[in-house]
Amino acid sequence: MGITPGYRAQEALTGKMPMTASVSVETPQAHEFEVRRVPLRQPIKWLDRGWDDLKKIGMPGLAHGALIAILGGVLLMLGSTHLYLTAAAVTGYLLVGPIMTTGACELARRLAAREPLGFDESLQALTRNPDGLTHFGAVLAIIAVAWFVVSAVLWESLFATSVPSLAVVLWGGRASATPAQILGYLICGGVLATVVFALSVVAVPLIIDRHANASEAMRASLRAVLANLPAMLVWAFLIVGLTVIAFVTLLIGMVIVAPLLGYGTWHAYRDLIGQQ
Repeated sequence: MGITPGYRAQEALTGKMPMTASVSVETPQAHEFEVRRVPLRQPIKWLDRGWDDLKKIGMPGLAHGALIAILGGVLLMLGSTHLYLTAAAVTGYLLVGPIMTTGACELARRLAAREPLGFDESLQALTRNPDGLTHFGAVLAIIAVAWFVVSAVLWESLFATSVPSLAVVLWGGRASATPAQILGYLICGGVLATVVFALSVVAVPLIIDRHANASEAMRASLRAVLANLPAMLVWAFLIVGLTVIAFVTLLIGMVIVAPLLGYGTWHAYRDLIGQQ
């Protein structure tokens, strides 16, 4: 027999409440992902499969590539007034690159699962595990901001000149540097890019496909890199080479390169992480 609201009110007034059962709150179970070893040439197969996906998916993937290219173009225009701004903008753009391929990874996942493909459907990746994506994106954003701070220090120490003022940002200015100074600057940026690569090689697919949180996805990525260093060097070389091509073509090539790398990342995840 149920308890009436009047009876509950009377109990509350008299201080006599019925005994209640304890309620246990379950904490989310931590995921432990199996990391596989792959042959040295496997990254070439990831790109080959990614190219097949590019042809099958078509316009939705190219639309993501166009958006990424437009964003890069805007950053380059804003930073074109000074060498420091250009270098910082390009590096920051590349550091947050992994999170920008989320839509392409979702399209590759949907293709493998034989789910509907389309630009609108690709945006559902944002709702599959929003907390994981938000936290991972925040980590990349913090790294990018840290690079801007470090970049300013490097600029002043290596090039013996201050970072550009607001007037230089608006109207432009000149900066000169020796090849050795530029090399030192690039090496420092390359170290940070290597850290991002190691933390993100399979992070986005794990987050959207297996609902991993950001820390689990980054740990799995790092383990995958450490277990497959030769193959990961090949994969990093391919990513850098394609990215250079995209920039040499004034980001027009990014329309193809961005989704291609996103699809390749999905296939890297499928080979590197054991499936359920």
